Amino acid sequence: MPTTIPPPEIERRPRHSLEDDGGHGRRPPNGGGLKRTGGGGDNDNWDERPGRAHRPGQRLVAYRLGLFFALGAVFLFFIGIVSVFSVSRNAGHIDAYNRYSIDAWLPVAVPPVLWLNTAVLLLSSLTVEIARRHMFHPIDAMEEWFGLGKPTSRRALPWLLATLLLGALFLAGQVLAWRQLALQGVGFQASGNSGHSFYILTCAHAVHLVAGVVALVAALLGLFAFKSIEDRQILVDCTAWYWHAMAALWLCLFALLAFRQ
Repeated sequence: MPTTIPPPEIERRPRHSLEDDGGHGRRPPNGGGLKRTGGGGDNDNWDERPGRAHRPGQRLVAYRLGLFFALGAVFLFFIGIVSVFSVSRNAGHIDAYNRYSIDAWLPVAVPPVLWLNTAVLLLSSLTVEIARRHMFHPIDAMEEWFGLGKPTSRRALPWLLATLLLGALFLAGQVLAWRQLALQGVGFQASGNSGHSFYILTCAHAVHLVAGVVALVAALLGLFAFKSIEDRQILVDCTAWYWHAMAALWLCLFALLAFRQ
């Protein structure tokens, strides 16, 4: 049987620890733990600088996320109201003879002004989107970063004003629709389940749109009050997304009232 000669033992040299090297040996003092910067090697770890709390756009994403969660709660609220609306269509009662009968459901005729109101709200959604995009225009934003005025605010201002005017016009149209229904004898107290549902849905949406009008006023004031372009972008962006959500919500409610009664 052939004899196997084991290889000679190789002397293992101890590795230098961070303390042993001290920055004077064959490796950097941090044991190679520096992150690659991709730049000039000046330890430019952007996300670890003291006093730097966020990356560009991180605050905008956080505010959008919070807004979308809040809008989710709003939509759940309206889903609950619509569910009650659907149940009320087939609601009934038990009479004195212990007989179950379905209550009469008298659909409410949608006032013609609501069709015009829907067009006004859709137009306002377009104007606020134009304002939002002006706030993020690359060339204008770059000029602001260099301190060359406020071109984004100057371009977004007339579109925000137009949105505010259209929003006020929509609310005025809602009030006119309620008055027309009242003149026809369809009041909240005097009408049946259909009238109750109509007033609850439209009034609840109007209250949330008033909040959007307040946000528009705040965005307009913020264009002049806030010096940071990021603050103004966040305010206009969140206001625009809230307004879009209210327009989409109204389309769903209007379709329900006009075609599903």
